[in-house]
Amino acid sequence: MIGCLCLHGFTGEPWEVEPISTYFLEEKNWLVYTPTLPGHGPNGNLKDVTYQEWVFLAEVAIRELLKRCEKVYVIGFSMGGMLASYIAAKYPVAKLVLLSAAAYYGNPQQLLQEMKDIVRLRLKGELDADRHYQHYRKKVIETPITAVLQFMQVVKRIKPYVRQVHIPALIIQGELDGIVPRKSAVFLYETIQSKVKELIFLPESKHLICHGYDKKQLIAKVEEFLCERIDENEGGCS
Repeated sequence: MIGCLCLHGFTGEPWEVEPISTYFLEEKNWLVYTPTLPGHGPNGNLKDVTYQEWVFLAEVAIRELLKRCEKVYVIGFSMGGMLASYIAAKYPVAKLVLLSAAAYYGNPQQLLQEMKDIVRLRLKGELDADRHYQHYRKKVIETPITAVLQFMQVVKRIKPYVRQVHIPALIIQGELDGIVPRKSAVFLYETIQSKVKELIFLPESKHLICHGYDKKQLIAKVEEFLCERIDENEGGCS
């Protein structure tokens, strides 16, 4: 059986990666796990959470999948992309997918501009659910500074591990991302040591890349990468 760990971003929830996780669960019948990071979710409290708790949960999740599956992939969005890079450096996973991964991150002004775009789409009826708006509102208004400092710490602590990633890696980022700058994806691509790696920028996507205008293209790219036979020892999809 193939397993897939999907990790969401800072202040987010599993719905951030839901289009990807649901596709591989329903279309490929993989064992897909999308845990909610400590302090996150509707009833979460980020005030007292530490970055070590996020790392610990990711490690517990990958160990469980490795016990149950013959092959395991890891997909990470935003901060979850940094956690996924750490997992790929430390554990025998087969492939790594990074979506809007936050090796670098923007400032509050960029976040506010993206929030304005969300509001504009909402008023035009182009936003399919209020949860997108509430997600960004929470980022700007409700996130405690202690949690922001923990986010900064986890990025800082994990960055050195990126160079220890040697497995096939796919890095995808939206050209219109106002949260994570382009240099983040470039840094990850240049630092990962795998001989098999690819960097893709999607022209119509912002930070919430799994819910953007390029969603179908994103899923197709990730499926192609995960199902591609890398060498004679690397199996494809079942």
